[in-house]
Amino acid sequence: MTNRPPSEPESSPKTALGFDEFIAILVAFTTIGAILFWSLSRRDSSWNFNGLLSASSTPLPSVQPNQVLPSLNPKVEPNVVPKTVLPYPPPEAVVEPKTPSLVTNSAAPSRAVLPSAQVIPTQPPQLQTPLPSSAVLDSSIKSSALPLITPAKQKSIIPPPIAFNDVPNNFWGRRFIDVLSSRSILKGFPDYSFRPNQPVNRAEFAAIVQKAFDQELSKTAIAFEDVPTKFWATPAIDQAISAGFLKGYPKKTFKPQQNISRVQVLVALVSGLNLKASTSPNQILSVYKDAKDIPPYAISKIAAATTNGLVVNYPNPQILAPNKIASRAEVAAMIHQALVKRGKLEAISSPSIVRLPSASPETSRTPKVKLSPGGSSR
Repeated sequence: MTNRPPSEPESSPKTALGFDEFIAILVAFTTIGAILFWSLSRRDSSWNFNGLLSASSTPLPSVQPNQVLPSLNPKVEPNVVPKTVLPYPPPEAVVEPKTPSLVTNSAAPSRAVLPSAQVIPTQPPQLQTPLPSSAVLDSSIKSSALPLITPAKQKSIIPPPIAFNDVPNNFWGRRFIDVLSSRSILKGFPDYSFRPNQPVNRAEFAAIVQKAFDQELSKTAIAFEDVPTKFWATPAIDQAISAGFLKGYPKKTFKPQQNISRVQVLVALVSGLNLKASTSPNQILSVYKDAKDIPPYAISKIAAATTNGLVVNYPNPQILAPNKIASRAEVAAMIHQALVKRGKLEAISSPSIVRLPSASPETSRTPKVKLSPGGSSR
């Protein structure tokens, strides 16, 4: 019996890998790799592999193509498009996604780089910061086309007249007294009375003239023998004398306590305002039934007062009563008419005001008194 060489040992099915098994394993790995690559390259995939593929402890935010990144402002919720619409889209605000690709790092095969995208700036450099409200207001005022109007000087507010307890509503001189008392030209007494029928002396009339007319005081004043330096009406008397309203008496006397008559009041107003009569004095004075009682020195002055509407007669407009002592109500009425002539007050209607009719062939010979409309006096 011949000896054989030992034959090679037969392969064990437990240790040897067959060709078919190798092919099956290769196909399985290839299929798994294809599925993994396909799942990572999908655009609309909602899977987040950042935590699995990234070696860092902080996960990266998922960025998808054509997706606007949220603002860095913590008050704004992510993935919410702001309602404010810019007038023009800044080029930095557009996200330009690149082609997604999976790049494998040789040093770290398990890390994958996600598709890159531009970050939207929260505040583009082109946008201006909003101005404060005061600056916007100032700029709007400067750019306004309307001209700025400077307010005019505030007009003086005239207080209401004083309700004197002894001047009834139906009193003939009530309206004259109300106008002058509201302007502090005439004042009442501490007991809220006006005493309209009380006479007026020369010192009191000088004080009324001083308040009614703004006349410059003359540098040279007459030192009257009967007017003390510390007398309460000395400044008013000096001003009335310097303005031409009043005159003194011989021997440098003024007689401040003497009551003033109606004719003296009219002469003083005509002299101080420098009024003239346009026609013959005698023709004008014929309207008065007592024209003969007018003193000769006052004829031209009373004619000028009648022509300019300064004469106020109550109860009969045709009765002048030139030598009668003037009352406070009569002085108030005549001072009021003088201020109307100066343009300081508005005219009022009263049947007591003497007015001449307009000159005509029929009325030029015999002037008649024309009463003002307005009904009964107040």
